[in-house]
Amino acid sequence: MTPEEVPSLFEVPPPPPEREPFWGYSDLLVFVGLSIPSLLLGLGLVKGLFWLFHFHPALKAWELVPEQFAGYAFLFGALCALFRTQYDRPFWRSLGWLPLTLPAAQIALAGVVAVLAAGLLGQIIHIPTADSPLLELLKDRTSLILIAIFGTTVGPLCEELAFRGFLQPLFVRSLGPIPGIFAAAVPFGVLHYSEYGNSWKHVLLISLAGAAFGWMRHITGSTKASTLMHASYNAFQFALLFAAKWQGAI
Repeated sequence: MTPEEVPSLFEVPPPPPEREPFWGYSDLLVFVGLSIPSLLLGLGLVKGLFWLFHFHPALKAWELVPEQFAGYAFLFGALCALFRTQYDRPFWRSLGWLPLTLPAAQIALAGVVAVLAAGLLGQIIHIPTADSPLLELLKDRTSLILIAIFGTTVGPLCEELAFRGFLQPLFVRSLGPIPGIFAAAVPFGVLHYSEYGNSWKHVLLISLAGAAFGWMRHITGSTKASTLMHASYNAFQFALLFAAKWQGAI
């Protein structure tokens, strides 16, 4: 062994590989714990501003949309502060907001295909068609337009950042890709339980859609891709609702 091959006693060992993702389950508990207070803060802020400016909206959607927006702003603002103070990491890149590795049209088409697949499965399992709180809210055309705008922009963005950006990488690290994707998709489906009249069949369909978004996130490594697919999924559903309303079916 030559002198050059003899290891130095003072040689600094290489640092251990960095954990991916860098956050843990304690951070998840903090995020979940902040969700309800953030939404309540958003609700209080909007109602306070409406009271201050003597604004009394005739439609419920005029309150719900800004309340949801403000609640998301508080929640993700807190998560951004957590990343900066605890880990000195950026918000967007940490949650996988990376350039698309597939054509945008292909990702959007995947969202449309997911709607058609969900519709077919819904026919097979005889999904209930009775009025739900969400459909009741969407009966007014103005409300439908407001919620459609929110549901194809801010809604998919925030849901993908939370479930596929923050939650899914943690579960994939612990459980592996397929179980981790489904583990993140189930609470995503449960989140919509009350919106669809407490129907477990709707939760099943939405969870499967969440798994499809999660698979897109996994194969591309980008929450931008899963957000585009989610937005396309919602946009196609809203287009079907507009068509049904135009024909007087709802």
